Amino acid sequence: MMVSENAIIQNLIDAGCDSKTVELFLAYGKEGNLSKQLSLLSGHRKHLLEIVHREEKRIDCLDYLVYQLQKD
Repeated sequence: MMVSENAIIQNLIDAGCDSKTVELFLAYGKEGNLSKQLSLLSGHRKHLLEIVHREEKRIDCLDYLVYQLQKD
């Protein structure tokens, strides 16, 4: 089953990809370069995961502060 280009674009946008990433992904697809497409997706996933970890640390800081306040 082939996914439509519009569906791919929407998926990339929903995943937080910027217009440059979307354009690159589509260009790699037109070239038939799946490995570059997968590499691009992997890089974006890594970026998102770094953001998640940074935000988790911030949540941990807040949780610790709440713990300290409730403890005293």
